Amino acid sequence: MLTTLALLMSLTAGAEIAATSTEDVDVELVLAVDVSGSMDLEEAEVQRAGYVEALRHPEFVDAVRDGLTGRIAISYFEWAGTIRDNSYISWRIISGPEDASAFAALLEARPIATRRGTSISGAIAYGAKLFDASPYSGMRRVIDISGDGPNNFGAPVTPARDAATALGIIINGLAIMIRPSAAYGSLDDYYSNCVIGGPGAFVLPVQEPEDFSVAIRRKLILEVSGAEPPTRVVSAAGQPADCMMGEKLRPGYMERYYPELDR
Repeated sequence: MLTTLALLMSLTAGAEIAATSTEDVDVELVLAVDVSGSMDLEEAEVQRAGYVEALRHPEFVDAVRDGLTGRIAISYFEWAGTIRDNSYISWRIISGPEDASAFAALLEARPIATRRGTSISGAIAYGAKLFDASPYSGMRRVIDISGDGPNNFGAPVTPARDAATALGIIINGLAIMIRPSAAYGSLDDYYSNCVIGGPGAFVLPVQEPEDFSVAIRRKLILEVSGAEPPTRVVSAAGQPADCMMGEKLRPGYMERYYPELDR
């Protein structure tokens, strides 16, 4: 309980100096993309291409235009054991194909590199704070997290999730299962039990490289439209998962010092 309260206070710190909202949008969407070391170069390239293609797809643009205001605010960052501020792409408005293509171009131009550690809790906390700096007012606030493994660095994931959802933030997940590890079982069940949260939250699994762009587009359309996701993509009724499995699989990991994670 104290951990959850501390995280909640951390997420709300600085809210009093947040930017004043000046424009209404249907959703404020944060894309939090995994670049941890367990993502090999092929997976990282497929993931990047999937986001670029999905953002440029006419179905995504149509979903944006069909909203009440016809526009969304979107931002992006990459995470591993820690988060580098230079991976952050600040808030942009998307209201049509030109805006969507321009944002996709920013992602496409970024170098692809992976880093050590997997801190989903850190990604949630970082993403939650971005809403304080948003100059937009969304009817919904969503953090969209992609990842290919359980939390194994930093704070436990469930208190971070609970602190964010207490602020009215929805957390959805994309469970990357292209090269699944038998050590931690079904990653979509882990995401369902431990990561996602908020009204209508869902997780989509990706099991084949060729399914990546379709899954990302499908997820973005659901998030933009606010539509109820089909039952088959909601894993709330999945198998129970140990939300500390990542930490348990790395004995001594939390006590050792990894200076490269701090760079």
